[in-house]
Amino acid sequence: MSIQINYKSSSLKTVSGNLILFVDENFTIGALKKYISKTEFSYISELLKTSDLKKNLLLFEINSQKTIFLVSIKKDSKTSDIESLGAKFHTYINYEKKNEYFVNSDSLNSKIENFVGYFLHGLKLKSYEFNLYKSKKNKRLVTVNVFGNKNKISTKNQLRFKALEEGTFFARDLVSEPGNILHPDEYAKRLNFLKKYGLRINIYDEKKLKKLGLNALLGVGQGSIRGSYLVTIEWNGLKNSSKPLAFVGKGVCFDTGGISLKPAKFMEDMTYDMAGSAVVAGLMKNLALRKAKVNAVGVVGLVENMPGGNAQRPGDIVKSYSGKTIEILNTDAEGRLVLADALTFTEKKFKPKFMIDLATLTGAIIVSLGSEYAGLFSNNDKLSNQLLNAGEKVEEKLWRMPLHKNFDKLIDSKNADMQNINYVGGAGSTTAAQFLQRFILNKTPWAHLDIAGMAFSKYGGALNSGGATGYGVRLLNKLIEDDYE
Repeated sequence: MSIQINYKSSSLKTVSGNLILFVDENFTIGALKKYISKTEFSYISELLKTSDLKKNLLLFEINSQKTIFLVSIKKDSKTSDIESLGAKFHTYINYEKKNEYFVNSDSLNSKIENFVGYFLHGLKLKSYEFNLYKSKKNKRLVTVNVFGNKNKISTKNQLRFKALEEGTFFARDLVSEPGNILHPDEYAKRLNFLKKYGLRINIYDEKKLKKLGLNALLGVGQGSIRGSYLVTIEWNGLKNSSKPLAFVGKGVCFDTGGISLKPAKFMEDMTYDMAGSAVVAGLMKNLALRKAKVNAVGVVGLVENMPGGNAQRPGDIVKSYSGKTIEILNTDAEGRLVLADALTFTEKKFKPKFMIDLATLTGAIIVSLGSEYAGLFSNNDKLSNQLLNAGEKVEEKLWRMPLHKNFDKLIDSKNADMQNINYVGGAGSTTAAQFLQRFILNKTPWAHLDIAGMAFSKYGGALNSGGATGYGVRLLNKLIEDDYE
């Protein structure tokens, strides 16, 4: 099912089809008389006497052709609450099986700017489905016509919501693809197509990476018949040479664990081990579509972690791009190796204002925070607070976790500068972040987001119906909007 939204310039008086009206938290409907008939007004007034007004969405079936929906907007509602209402309305569309709806944005005077836009944004995000490989597809098209003059959504804000949806959907599409389709070779090609949106793309293949010395990244992919890549995605929205904001993503297209092989059960889920890179790609597409007034760069490391005759072995020692050496004690702790080189490369080449990396890095973060929060690790309080605030606003929440020099002893190696896992046990997510911090060479403000529990949802969430969530695109977009544009 796909949803098409049409914005009309005129006001809406009466309609014979399915009608969505907004009311206050007490379901006061006096102002609705001008939009519905006397009979409909009397009918709804009577039913409201026995309705559960604690609900925030009520429906009234007028006849077989018309249902009137009342959406209650509370005084203290946040924009994320209104998005959730839109997502909730999507469930009614699924059950109703009707294909046209009318939204009257004039039915409520709200102090929340763009409240209709946020409602429709939630509806669109919830409507996503990945059915590319199904023989029978749901081809149903639902049209939502938006009328009204008081709470009109400006063309600029229409574009803003659409760009954010397309960026989120692009991230979800990438995560949803199976490993035999979206291997590193194909992934690099798809990112190259982003050029058409005005993004500058540079693809570093194995030959270039070897010459540069990104051996930690290359080591992860050397057991695969597929190539390994580092891809940079640049957006220059300020048209000047100011330092960019940098976003770095782990792109392990499939993770078997390598020689340190994972258990067979649920290994199929490891197609989403590239979710961090997908978020970076979706964010950059969003910034280009909405012509964001910011300079930004996305950097993604694309590899496949496979066992094979040429695969990296436990006990191997590699020299990273930073010059620091790493002893590989477990080939399934591979994401941090990809990010280590990607972070140092990003810092050296782009000299950014800050770096934020995203990765499905550790199972330990799921033990700590479940699927409610992503883990936040950072060397900078200001950046951390900005991320926490942005996450609260869009309901993509973060929980700050500790970094401390005392954890360093857990990843110090006898044979190299460091080892890629903590063999003592415990603090799995923190020691992984502590490892990454060693590759920030010039004290650049940095944050690491461990999104292992948030990138994929088997049971669905407020704004997604299960599967890839696109977690992080809206969070980072909000950070940029609020603090850097």
